[in-house]
Amino acid sequence: MTRLLAITFDPAEEFKLHDWIPIHLGPLDLSINKAVVYLALGSLLTILIGIVLMRTRLALLPSKRQTIGEAVYDIAQTQIAEQGLPSKAIGRWFPYVATLFLFIWTVNILGFLPLPFTGETWHGIPTWGIYAATSQLSVTLVLAIFSVVFTHVEGFRWNKGKYMKSFIPSGVPKAMVVPMGFLEAISHFFRIVSLSVRLYANMLAGHMLILVSIGLIFILGGITFYIVVPISFTIGIAFYLFEVVIVVTIQAFIFAALTAIYIGSAIEPAH
Repeated sequence: MTRLLAITFDPAEEFKLHDWIPIHLGPLDLSINKAVVYLALGSLLTILIGIVLMRTRLALLPSKRQTIGEAVYDIAQTQIAEQGLPSKAIGRWFPYVATLFLFIWTVNILGFLPLPFTGETWHGIPTWGIYAATSQLSVTLVLAIFSVVFTHVEGFRWNKGKYMKSFIPSGVPKAMVVPMGFLEAISHFFRIVSLSVRLYANMLAGHMLILVSIGLIFILGGITFYIVVPISFTIGIAFYLFEVVIVVTIQAFIFAALTAIYIGSAIEPAH
């Protein structure tokens, strides 16, 4: 039995997306799969968290709900929006970066809650497992593209044609204008790559480490079963707590903060 589990256990299988409800419009694939379900659930929970924490009557002696809501709002405003956005743009873009922070945090934390959305069953009963939609590059790539597109939209909206001049540092010789402009354009493209890959890689790596540590029970079973189990579970729990307590929040914060910085630098170019 142990040998059979060792052969069939593959952590990578947890991240393959299989169509639950196939929807194909020509070359466009709009099928419902595990990632779509988690994103929909994450969106609903983000809205619910916002309503529960923010739609509350303020009191001089704040309740726990008000205290948590004020803490989340303070982080989003003072640590994310005000650090990256100029004051004239906070009114327009604070809702976006705050929602981005809360949404990514919610989807990340969902990835560490066992839920019956694995797509597999045991005797007709859905099996439970952990999965993060942000461990799919397609998900983080879309979020990154929106942030970078909004950056350039705001750059042109506030600076008109002068925004293109910000791609070339002042004092650059004429012979270097085209190469410098090309390099700057490449750097903006890599903003999409860095934003998307950072979030994707951290969430994927965290889940893979947890799955592999638990999988050691099956891979190294047999006569060493009772030795492997406590070690494997200890390692798995350590990785799990590290991801939930630190990585989930930090990655959401970094993504939202960089988005605010990018938009702010486009509105008020440094050069």
